[in-house]
Order: sequence, then C-alpha cells, then structure tokens
Amino acid sequence: MTLQQEIVGNAMQMAVVNLHPGQTVYCEAGKFLFKTTNVTMETRLSGPNGGGQQQGGGGGGMGGMLRQAMGTAMQVGQRMLAGESLAFQYFSAQGGEGTVGFAGVLPGEMRALELNGTRAWFAEKDAFVAAESTVEFGIAFQGGRTGMSGGEGFILEKFTGHGTVIIAGAGNFIDLNPADFGGRIEVDTGCVVAFEEGIQYGVQRVGGLNRQGLMNAVFGGEGLSLATLEGNGRVILQSLTIESLANALKKAQGGDKQGPTGGMFSTHAG
Repeated sequence: MTLQQEIVGNAMQMAVVNLHPGQTVYCEAGKFLFKTTNVTMETRLSGPNGGGQQQGGGGGGMGGMLRQAMGTAMQVGQRMLAGESLAFQYFSAQGGEGTVGFAGVLPGEMRALELNGTRAWFAEKDAFVAAESTVEFGIAFQGGRTGMSGGEGFILEKFTGHGTVIIAGAGNFIDLNPADFGGRIEVDTGCVVAFEEGIQYGVQRVGGLNRQGLMNAVFGGEGLSLATLEGNGRVILQSLTIESLANALKKAQGGDKQGPTGGMFSTHAG
C-alpha cells in the first residue's frame, strides 16, 4: 500500500503522513513533530529488518538472541560513525487511520522518493527524515581517498527496498540528470542532497597546483575540491550549504568566520 503523504509549507517544509491500519513509518530521532492519539510511538535501536524489527527473527534460543543483538550493535555502530542518531522512532496507527508529522532541522525543502526495489538512493548525512518500514536504512562508505580529499560525502545514507522515503535539505532543491549535461556535472560538495544508484560520485581538485588553481582555492570560497556526479540518473541538489548558513549566522553575531578571503583561509573557531 502506497504511503499517503503531503509535503506542506514553504521556507520550512514538513511532511504530513496519513497511516492506514497496519502501516508503519519510522523516523530519525528528533524529526517527529506531531501525531494523532491513535498512533503509537516506539523507540528502537534497530532499523527496519534489523534485530528488533521482526519478532522471533534470527532463530530461537540464545543463538538467535545473540545474532539479533550483534546485528543491532552493528547498525548502531555504523550510525555512530556516520554521526547519525542512535535510535529510530516507529509510528503505527491503531483502530483506524492516523496522522503523524515530520520535519527536517534546517530551513529548506523536503522530497518524497519512491523506491521500487530496482535502484537504491544515496543521501548526504542528516538528509533522512522518515520512511515506510518496508524501506531499509543503511550506511554506505565512499572510498577513503574520495572522502579524505572531499571533506564531505565520505559516509552516505543508503535507502533500499520498496516504499516511500522522505528527505530534507537546506534552501531550495533542483533536480538534474548528468546525462542531460554531457554525462557529468561538478558541484560544491555541500550542495549534494541525494542521487540514484548508478550515478558515480567522486571528488576532484579545483584546478591544478598552479597560480589559477591556488586563486580558486584561496579566493573562490570553494576550497580545494568539487564533487563530481556522472552517469544517467536523478540528482537532487540544494541551494544552501550548512557551512554557508553557519558562517552567515556567525557573521551576524559579530564575527566573520569566513575570513577576508574565504576558501582555504576560512576560520571556524568558535
């Protein structure tokens, strides 16, 4: 059964989900807004299809309990490494239809993605808001070289299975397909929200180690790297990066943490 949801609002959107009896939706801790009284809420350490999702799963006895505990511990460890919340909150309607609302943590848009089991979706950290219990949340690790050189995108959220997953970002969204632009686009590393499986994600240096490359890094405000997205598939970008928002707030408080030149000379001291 398709998840009935509506994304409402402008500058700070929220998702209002209508649950049928038997439907379950889960969110990252801290993304819940409101619910009707007939919607139950349960907090678990395990994700969908994980140790605590299926009663009696993983076999009986001590062996099954141990496998269940180890699976949950691995999930929690991955989320800790990714900087995600340790727990998920699960919502189910009892005795009729119910309503539950969710929101992101930054001013910006939300998007509902429909998974049909053929393609996974990848998203930047903190993009996940909520999903049906038929959607599995995981952590994907980009190559060490990519992550270390880019500063962002080393650890991504991964969504597989069937159903609806709701993501959020900062500012406004734009949907692009690299295939429409010669097969490749280059973007600020902080602007990537999500992309379909089949898109090749990487990080490249801005220019060479020459005069113009150094000018780009020092005065261009982009640092030394850009994200690259190649292939044929859907890409979602955001117009506001968390770093630029943080710098604007710090500047408004009386301290320009961007520095006189920006880029690699930016300072982030509190």
